[in-house]
Amino acid sequence: MDAEDVRRRRRRIVVQGPLAPFADGLREDLARQGFSPDTIVDHAHRLADLSRWLVERGLATGELTTMVVREFQQERRSVGVRAGTSERALAPVLGYLRRLGAVPPPAAMAAVTPVDVLLSEYRRYLENERGLAAGTVKHYLRYARTFLTGLPGPLEEALPRLSAGQVIDFVRDWSTRRRSTALDMVTLPALRSLLRFLHLAGRVPSGLAGAVPAGRGRPRNLARPRAAGRGQVRAVLAGCDRGSAVGRRDYAILLTLARLAVRGGEVARLELTDIDWRAGELTVHGKGGRIDVLPLPADVGAAIADYLLHTRPATAARNVFITVKAPFTGLATSSVTVLVGAACARAGVSRFGPHGMRHAAACDLLAAGASMEEIGQLLRHAQQRTTAIYARLDQARLAELARPCPQGAPR
Repeated sequence: MDAEDVRRRRRRIVVQGPLAPFADGLREDLARQGFSPDTIVDHAHRLADLSRWLVERGLATGELTTMVVREFQQERRSVGVRAGTSERALAPVLGYLRRLGAVPPPAAMAAVTPVDVLLSEYRRYLENERGLAAGTVKHYLRYARTFLTGLPGPLEEALPRLSAGQVIDFVRDWSTRRRSTALDMVTLPALRSLLRFLHLAGRVPSGLAGAVPAGRGRPRNLARPRAAGRGQVRAVLAGCDRGSAVGRRDYAILLTLARLAVRGGEVARLELTDIDWRAGELTVHGKGGRIDVLPLPADVGAAIADYLLHTRPATAARNVFITVKAPFTGLATSSVTVLVGAACARAGVSRFGPHGMRHAAACDLLAAGASMEEIGQLLRHAQQRTTAIYARLDQARLAELARPCPQGAPR
């Protein structure tokens, strides 16, 4: 029997048991997502194994809860089976069954510790009262857990005794341990948010958000340029292999970042309906639910059109930019950051991220004589003081813009 015969036999997987009615639908669903034929066969095997296991346990499809799935995984591992037993391996099969409503949705993890209970309350506060984006909520909860688990003694005793000195000590220790420059931009706002919540919820007697240091950056980082240079941006764009599928996509993303100064998450969230080709406009879904309509430059439109016509995989996803491996879904914000970092490495320039390109656009406009109001309109800032942060330049570039003081002028 040759390899082709083996492959044909593998593709004739017969699923028996309670999950048998879903076999054909699973294959079609995976094919629509762009999975290869061999990968579809692997998932059909997992469906067959899971269905057979349900028969052995006398369980119906509707009884396939999260706990039952874990029992299946543990039993398979106990007999030496490793392939197809992880959460990731079973995700396509379980995801399909759950979308159909054939099996119960995944069970939410119960809050079992005082920290878990408090973080659940904090999550509801961030989502319902503050209306923060999912990514921001995730980061804030992570830093909140770090802070709360580091408090001395039981939580119910530590919070009423929480002092400004403890807050300052936490920031100092955290800054010492971390080498990331993201301390000021993420950690400190997250800590202030948690402390405001704790005071509003009556967990701490006084407001301690003001005790969090302003965080002007570490001295060793002050000389590091926050913005990407114009030459660096050009090198990154030139480094894209526009003859390949990945290169076309990456070039379109990078050019959109460079020309429109949008955020990485805004590029990831772009949908096909956000592009008005006739009017030459692009709708951007920004922070806090803000929606802006921007002019679509000809070169950006051409790059996106080239990607859509020749490279974008066939998928039901409505996102403009899609992953290059199945399942073909929209890019995550983190994927855009990784993409920009990889482009920097490919071009041989110092690493920067989507915000570095956004900052570069602000610096170029300021150097060209644009006003803060004009720069703020491009960056879509609600307050001009925010624009001033993005448009901050080093002393050498500021000196180039300064006008000489007239000789003999009164001081």
